[in-house]
Amino acid sequence: MEARRANPSGIIKIACPLTMAREILAPLLKDFIARFPSLRMEIEPYSFGWDQEPREDVDVFFKLKAPKDSVRRVRSYPGTARGLFASPGYVNAAGSPAKPDELAAHRCAGSGVWKLSRGRKEVSPNIAFHVVTSDPGVNLAFALDGLGITVLPLWMAKHPNNRSGLVPILPLWRPEPITLCALFSGSSRLTPKVEGLLDFLAEYIGTDRDPRVKYGRAKGCFTDLTLSPTSGP
Repeated sequence: MEARRANPSGIIKIACPLTMAREILAPLLKDFIARFPSLRMEIEPYSFGWDQEPREDVDVFFKLKAPKDSVRRVRSYPGTARGLFASPGYVNAAGSPAKPDELAAHRCAGSGVWKLSRGRKEVSPNIAFHVVTSDPGVNLAFALDGLGITVLPLWMAKHPNNRSGLVPILPLWRPEPITLCALFSGSSRLTPKVEGLLDFLAEYIGTDRDPRVKYGRAKGCFTDLTLSPTSGP
């Protein structure tokens, strides 16, 4: 039994947001296969959606929202800290808002409701998005091209290819972070393949070994595990 736990075999089926598949799982495949050479992986990325629910045929289902199904077990991972950004060109042309309510007068890209906090104070400015999208890659292009203001993961904004083309907007106000949790079924003891995957990812996500921060440090880019999963974007 201990040998099986150390070297699990078979197929592990994973469902996760498309951004997680691209930014986390794909760069870690080489290390995962080296660690578990007998374990095959089936990855099913899904488009970003807060209401995506787990299916029974998936071993591990990664979500960016507190689960509705309390029967499944949950493991939380560090989430993603975010900030408001625009290009220097946009700020020179349109100015920078001095308070959250002034965002309504600017061209913005995003989705849902922006919940901004400063200490214990929280506001949700009324914004009519010029571009409605939850994809961070689209939001990054929107900001870098000087089209307006958007919310970006801090690790993305700090990337060497991006940081010179972005300036922080309302830096004292922080958008709600995006947390990450894994849902899985099972008894009191995990199956070797699920335990192996979850522990493997815990060595990377939110640490200096996280593939999203390979050009820098993780400090300040991720949340701690005391935060509960977010309820929306």
